[in-house]
Order: sequence, then C-alpha cells, then structure tokens
Amino acid sequence: MVKDTQVKGLFKAMSKKKPLYISARQAGMSENTARKYVKSQRFPSDLKQSHTWRTRPDPFIDVWPQVEAILSRDPHFEAKAAFQWLQQENPGKFSDNQVRTLQRRFRQWHALYGSSKEVFFPQEHHPGALGASDFTSMSELRVTIAGVIFDHLLYHFVLTWSNWEHGTICFSESFESLASGLQNALWRCGGVPDEHRTDRLSAAVSNLDERKDFTSRYGALLRHYNMEGQKTNPNSGHENGDAEQRHYRFKRAMEQALILRCSRDFASRKEYELFLEQLFDRLNAGRQDRFEEEQRHLRPLPARRLPEYADIRGVLVSKASTILIRKNVYSVHSRLRDEHVTVHLYSERLDVLFGADVVEHLPRLRGTAHHRINYRHIIDWLVRKPGAFANYRYRSDLFPTSHFRIAYDMLCERIPAYADREYLQILHCAARQSEELVNRALQKLVAQGALLSAPAVIALVGWLECNAMPAPMDTSVAEVELSLYDNLLTHKEAMV
Repeated sequence: MVKDTQVKGLFKAMSKKKPLYISARQAGMSENTARKYVKSQRFPSDLKQSHTWRTRPDPFIDVWPQVEAILSRDPHFEAKAAFQWLQQENPGKFSDNQVRTLQRRFRQWHALYGSSKEVFFPQEHHPGALGASDFTSMSELRVTIAGVIFDHLLYHFVLTWSNWEHGTICFSESFESLASGLQNALWRCGGVPDEHRTDRLSAAVSNLDERKDFTSRYGALLRHYNMEGQKTNPNSGHENGDAEQRHYRFKRAMEQALILRCSRDFASRKEYELFLEQLFDRLNAGRQDRFEEEQRHLRPLPARRLPEYADIRGVLVSKASTILIRKNVYSVHSRLRDEHVTVHLYSERLDVLFGADVVEHLPRLRGTAHHRINYRHIIDWLVRKPGAFANYRYRSDLFPTSHFRIAYDMLCERIPAYADREYLQILHCAARQSEELVNRALQKLVAQGALLSAPAVIALVGWLECNAMPAPMDTSVAEVELSLYDNLLTHKEAMV
C-alpha cells in the first residue's frame, strides 16, 4: 500500500526533471502507480474513500425504536441497562459480546440528539493578578514519622500566571490553618497578588449567610494584605482548577521523589518539612523566569504579618480545672479554678493567658469531643481525694506511659482496696520529681517481678537520681606543634 510519504518523494523527484520510471523506482512504486498519482496530483489519503456502509447486519435494528423511545424520555438511560433489558425481553436473541455495539449506538444518539454538555472556557492569566489556594489530603502518599503514619493536610498556594507554588503542613481546614498557610506563601514569594481565590471553605466563605461573601476574620485578612477575594460557586470545584491541578501534579512529583528516596519514613517532622521545602524549590526552579516577571507585578507586603490565632476572651476555668475550647476539653493548673483566662487558638497549639502572662502552652486537639488532661495540673488535689480516681471521666489521660498503666493494673490485682491511693502517690512523685525517672523505676520493678508499691517506687527513684551518670563534659585538646617532632628527628640524626 502506497503511503503519502512515498508520493511526496515521487513529486520531489519529478520536480528535479527526472524521468518517471526513475522517480517511481526511487519512491518505491511501479511506473503505472506513479503515473496515476502524477496525473491526479493527489496523495493516497486524499483518494481514500470514507467508509460509510455497514460490513454486517445491525442486530438492534428491530428493537432500536423501543430503546430510542426510552432514551428520548430520559437521556440518563444507560446502554448496559438497556442491553440487559433487551436480553430479558428477547431470550436467546442477543449474546453478551454485542453490548459494545449497543454502547456505540448510544454514544451516536447522544452526540446527535442528546442534551448539551457543560463547556469549560480556558482563561487568560495576567502576572500578579491572581493567587489560588486550597487544602488537600496527603494521606494517599503514606508518609510516616518515626514509623507512625503522619495523617495531615497541605495548604497549597499557587500564583496562576507563573505557577509558582508553596505549601504548609496543617491538620484541619480551619481559619488558623488558612491564615498561617496563606501568609507563609505571601511572605515567601515576596509580594501580594491583586486577588485570592478559594473554593467554598467554611473558614473563609459565609456559606450560611447570603448577604455576606466572606467571614469577618477572612475579610480582615484580605484587607490587611489589600487583596480582593474570589470564591467558587457551590459544587464547582473546577472553578478553582489552578489549585486542583497543582494538587495533582505536586502529589505526582512527590510520589516520584519518595520512590527515589527509597523510604517514606522520616526521623522527625522537621526532616519531612525540609523534604517538602526542597521539593517545592525544585518544582519552582523551572518557573524562575516567569516568577521573576510576576514578582514585578505583585503588590508590596504590609509592614507585619497578621496574628494567626483566634483571640478567645473570658474563658471560665471550671471547678474541674478545665476549659472548653471549640468543643474540646483541656486542663489548666488548679490554681486558675474559677478564674477567667484568654486563649490564643493557633492551628496547632493553644496559649492560655491570665492577664498579660502566658501560663500554658497546650497542643491543639483535632476534631471535636476530645480531651487532654495533664495530671500535673490536678494531682495535688487528686491525692487528697483518691476516691474520685476510680470513676474520673478523664482517667485514661492519667497514665503518662504504658508502664504507669501496667503498674496500676498490678496494684489492682495485689491490693484492690488501696490501688488508687498507691498509684496516685506514684503519679504525685512523677509530677514533683521526674516522670522519666518514675517510668524507669516502674520498668525496672516490673521486669524484676518485685513487689510494687508507692514507697518502693519512690525509694528507687531516689536511688536512680543519686546514681545518675554525670553529663559528659566538653573537652578540648590543644593543637600539637608538629615542628617539635621535626626537631627531635634532627637531633637524633646529629647524634648518629
């Protein structure tokens, strides 16, 4: 079969005044075939007739009017369901391998008579005009920290013209995470775009109030950076397609980087953050020229960052020495009971202030209906009321390590009537002296099978404290002057 490239070679040879038989031989075809193409001045693809006829009978020609009637009534009718219905209505007439034929007829009907489909309109981007961001889950990449699954999100920001991007680790789609991630990106790129687009994040968009576009806190953040806000329409994630596409491409690049690294485990979160930072730098390196041009169109940054916490004032410390923040319970020191405190709620921690003094730094709980009780806050009164321990609502938080739990269970087996009192004495020792030394003492006594009691643990803690190895001292060795050895050698040679 003669191809277009052969005929093109024939025409080229003929243009050099070569005889037909020589041109045909060079093009790899017979003289008669060459004469046909020279006469028509057309290529084989132009002479090929389109295939408009059927090569086999249509098996659905008799039943198609019934199927088409259902399709006209409801275009969501699917070919596979129609085929199963036809098999039931006409036993033995249709075989399973004919379903593809019916599917092609369905596609043809939808193309000719079906309803119009949604059309996407490519947009022109302008330097410095728009930044887009969104949260994305990183769980599919199966990253671990010291062997433990690191379940987290990434706040992902992109400048839509240059595709420069930046990301910040977070654990919820809260306003604090949004404010921290957005400000990290803006200060890293060194400027502010005219507009910022998000999807309908509850942290930014007033989804329950049609009179307001954005929440008051997000509006204040936009005003601080002199940016206009954009939001997508409901159920229209494609309208924030720049961020969505960067999610996909970034995760794909990260998957390859993890494969090259030969491990998904990181020794610490700091090491993982460094890995992400280096990956973003590599991805942005290829966009450097466009990014530098876009930087010239960005607005200047304000004089300072906006605080990235929610300021919650007048929080009452309950009689249980706890505070309730965003439906989670946290303990504070019992001396603050019945006082009002201020809480600065960050994306990953809480700062508790009494007056102007910060009295507690607490890790922020994720989700709702959780609790974090620090035994040091309440142990002074719990040892005075040991009967409250057995049914204490948050008792599970009063076992700092697994060895504390093992010790309590052993006490319950040996002296059930006094187990709570003994355990609380051990816990009081951990609060007053050293949790680490108490844990080592419990581990040692359990391993030896010794009789476990509060006095025994306290005595062993005292011994461990007295016999602890001193911290290694820094030593320095003065540099040796090598010329002294040269003098010795010279002196020895002189004696010889």
